[in-house]
Amino acid sequence: MERYSKNCVDFINDSNIEELIKNSREDKVKIRDILAKSMAKEPLSAEECASLIASTDEGLVEEIKDTARQLKKEVYGNRIVIFAPLYIGNHCINDCEYCAFRKSLRTTVRKTLTTDELVAEVKTLENVGHKRLILVFGEHPDYSPKFIADTVRKVYSIKTGHGEIRRVNINAAPMSIEGFKTVKDSGIGTYQIFQETYHHKTYRSMHPENTCKGDYLYRLDGLSRAFEAGCDDMGIGALFGLYDWRFEALSIVKHSLYLQERYGVGPHTISFPRIRPAHGVNLDSKNFVSDKDFIKLIAILRLSVPYTGLILTARESAKIRNEALGFGVSQIDAGSCIELGGYSKGKEEKTGNKEQFSLSDSRPMDQIIKELIHDGYLPSFCTSCYRVGRTGKVFMEYAIPGFIEKFCTPNALLTLKEYLLDYASEETKKDGLALIDRELHKITDLRKQKIISDKLHLIEEDKRDQLL
Repeated sequence: MERYSKNCVDFINDSNIEELIKNSREDKVKIRDILAKSMAKEPLSAEECASLIASTDEGLVEEIKDTARQLKKEVYGNRIVIFAPLYIGNHCINDCEYCAFRKSLRTTVRKTLTTDELVAEVKTLENVGHKRLILVFGEHPDYSPKFIADTVRKVYSIKTGHGEIRRVNINAAPMSIEGFKTVKDSGIGTYQIFQETYHHKTYRSMHPENTCKGDYLYRLDGLSRAFEAGCDDMGIGALFGLYDWRFEALSIVKHSLYLQERYGVGPHTISFPRIRPAHGVNLDSKNFVSDKDFIKLIAILRLSVPYTGLILTARESAKIRNEALGFGVSQIDAGSCIELGGYSKGKEEKTGNKEQFSLSDSRPMDQIIKELIHDGYLPSFCTSCYRVGRTGKVFMEYAIPGFIEKFCTPNALLTLKEYLLDYASEETKKDGLALIDRELHKITDLRKQKIISDKLHLIEEDKRDQLL
């Protein structure tokens, strides 16, 4: 069995990235040229991203943020995709310094959901309206590719009322090419692997060499093996706070460019979680990313990788999440619980030693949907791209020039209508139906408007899952 992909290469050069950070200077003329390139939907180079990072003038930073806001609107419209994380098991053979699931932390409660518990969790999520999940697994022999694939198939099989999970994404350890093939055959959407930190020295200090995760290159090469296994929908990211956020941002851009150049497909999503307090974790906070820099980071990632979905999770507070939506975020989780078996327990008191980290945004699903609608966003439960073949190179053909929004908005309207009729409170339903009506009448192509209108009426007739 091959351990690495063909022509495996470490494309992260620490000294080169540090030099970019050190030598980049604020240049208004250059910055405006870079912003114009972003608005043309062209991915930025690491050098151009470094120029944006080097900008500190308040007026210029506002220009960067305003351009990110405009770009996000052109590529994704006002749509915000909704999902939920579901932790399947927290047994782990790694010993990552920042993680409450590390093997040496004996006070963490270890658990893998039983089949009955999995069914209860999924039904609970379906009963509040979720259609898209990301399943999270520790790195452990118990969570083999076959186990992951069987879990995915089981999740798809669980139905309750109008509830069904239409797309399962995966956050799990990198695996062999054969392993990725096994998981792909179960019908997954995105396979997400975070490098955690791209800085080699920091990576070594956080991940003991005698653990699976201690191999930097094996992890960096993970998505290359996934591509060679036939997967074509990937998510990348870093855990911000382990090292200098500027280094991690530039590395994410380099990773995106590497995947696009080698496979013709960049990352479908990019995540940028900040370190949160966690049971049994005590890290030096010298690299903590301030709120001000965090918002700047989001804007820069939006400009640097225009086609990608940017994910901001409930690690962040409602205040930060609401602010960040304006600068490029396109996906958020809602009503999240990261305790094993926590969704079906309802409001049972949590102990903290069953979670990987603490969440900041505890708003329930309906409240988040209501607030998004109030703020002019279009909540979307859409999974159509995955199911009609708009993934990989096909997705890139639509996403890079900014055409994907033409599919996304209609499908967002259809899936929001489902949510409003099946799960929403009366107030959210009223506001949401008004939003759908407004958005429908913004569509200038009358033929397309009629097609969408007809499908919206079919949903009222109890005919769900209308795809475009």
